[in-house]
Amino acid sequence: MKQKFTILFDLDGTLVDTAPDLMLAHNHVMKQFGYPTKSTKEIRNLVGQGAGALLGRSIWGQAKKEFGKVQDEKIKKEMVNEFVDFYGKNIVNESTLINGVKEFLIWSKEKNIAMAVCTNKQEYLAIDLLKKIGIYDFFEYVAGHNTFDYSKPDPRHLTSVVEILEGDLNKTLMIGDSETDANAAKEAGIPLILLENGYTEKNITEIHHNHLVKDFVNIEKIVLKYL
Repeated sequence: MKQKFTILFDLDGTLVDTAPDLMLAHNHVMKQFGYPTKSTKEIRNLVGQGAGALLGRSIWGQAKKEFGKVQDEKIKKEMVNEFVDFYGKNIVNESTLINGVKEFLIWSKEKNIAMAVCTNKQEYLAIDLLKKIGIYDFFEYVAGHNTFDYSKPDPRHLTSVVEILEGDLNKTLMIGDSETDANAAKEAGIPLILLENGYTEKNITEIHHNHLVKDFVNIEKIVLKYL
């Protein structure tokens, strides 16, 4: 059987603008534990490496001296659990698909392209979000932060999924929005399409990419070059 072309997608900030709901969950936790809340814009700069990293970076950035309080593993675990619980119950209140996503997924399916999600969100949360926002059925596999013993920026997060799909790294593209995606793709030897307004503090000039796009409108023109 001829191997399909494969596209791997990041989730937060790439397929779905999840920042509004992540902000609500973040601020819920911060209020409970006595830390400053943040705006949706600020949250966009903190997302990408899981709930624990988001909360830790938020507190570290706000008050370095206070970060020692969250070094206690028990408190950190309580904060993460509270975040995941609240977020899981409010996962699609305000989250929306990035412009052009649905149309591109339909086009890719018609082209017989294999598609999978590689995200640092917990696997069950990623699946729940994809189902509730109506695009889960487009994907052949969803790999979350806890699917393997490693996650992005470890390139094995991507290469393992390609292997599971019985794909070919030389016939694979990655679409992401941050340095986490970029570093994983670069190490895996997979070309990256980068969304320019990603969930990252870095400037796009600091992030490795092969192509830069605003959203998914007309992204087919780039993909056709690889098919």
